[in-house]
Amino acid sequence: MEALALRLSGLDPYVDGAIRIVAFYDTLMRRRVDLPALARASAGLAECVTGIRLHGTGRTVRVSPLGTEATTEPFPASTTAPITLDDEEIGAVWLERPGPPNALDDILLDRLALAVAAAVERYGPARTTMADPALVELAVADGTDEAARARALRLLGFAAGRPVHVVAVRAELPLDRVGALVSPSGLVKAAPLDDVGVLLTAEPVDPGRLPPGVRAGLAAADRPDRSWRRARTALRFTTPRAPVVHHADLGALALLAEVPAEAARSNPDVAALARVAGTPEDLATLDAYCATGSLRRAADLLHLHHSSVSRRLEHLGKALSLDLTDPTGLTRARLALAVWRLLEGRGD
Repeated sequence: MEALALRLSGLDPYVDGAIRIVAFYDTLMRRRVDLPALARASAGLAECVTGIRLHGTGRTVRVSPLGTEATTEPFPASTTAPITLDDEEIGAVWLERPGPPNALDDILLDRLALAVAAAVERYGPARTTMADPALVELAVADGTDEAARARALRLLGFAAGRPVHVVAVRAELPLDRVGALVSPSGLVKAAPLDDVGVLLTAEPVDPGRLPPGVRAGLAAADRPDRSWRRARTALRFTTPRAPVVHHADLGALALLAEVPAEAARSNPDVAALARVAGTPEDLATLDAYCATGSLRRAADLLHLHHSSVSRRLEHLGKALSLDLTDPTGLTRARLALAVWRLLEGRGD
């Protein structure tokens, strides 16, 4: 390794130096060295502290030019480069060079990033968030043979016998970014299945980590297929007011998802609500009132005077043929609203 460590200061002219750097890293990759060895070789070549960080595991390696762990306070990076694998950024490499960067630092980091990506893929499972959709579907689908499911989970990086937590997601953000936010330092795999994104994590998901604008259904069960089924059901109950729903919190409401669509649409309360839903203001008023059960609290949510909300509710009660001030009428309105959203497959 030491024989390969060409000093940047001796590389001249520029083109010859670039070729030597490429050859240097090609040799390291052929020898299949691991991340610490890559960091040591790079620090010796660059003659400054060199760092490697992987986002998925939170692992950071900093090595001094002497080949030992850098114990000094991190110096501001003089040059950085992303590590990419399968078109996803999985980490970063950098040099902590005092003074101005060397003319060849960019080439060095570019080759180091390629070598790190190759090492991560080789000694994997690869720490990318996005996974093969077919493999993820095999892990969560109903009817999958248990041996095949176990193999799929193993290939995805999940340890045998350990729980796998499932999240059903709808978001404008890319799934890999959502996954990285949900589990910044743990194992998370993501893939689109039909029109829903699925996240598989090794640890329970903290709803507070989900970014604004993301709808998510959470579930926990003894098997990934059951968790996936429940997570999709929970996702159907999400709204702008409640963008994250855990299946366990639905209780008996989850039974509404089992009602046949034809029977649900023919219900008088649901049919009446479907007609009202064409007016966004009426729908928002009903949603706020059903969520709070209070005229004044609904007015606060809607930023309206309570008299305006009162007039809207009176109009809605007549349209729905319900007394919304009566507990039974309010319960029927809440159920009709939930069923209508399930039928529409949306939460707005």
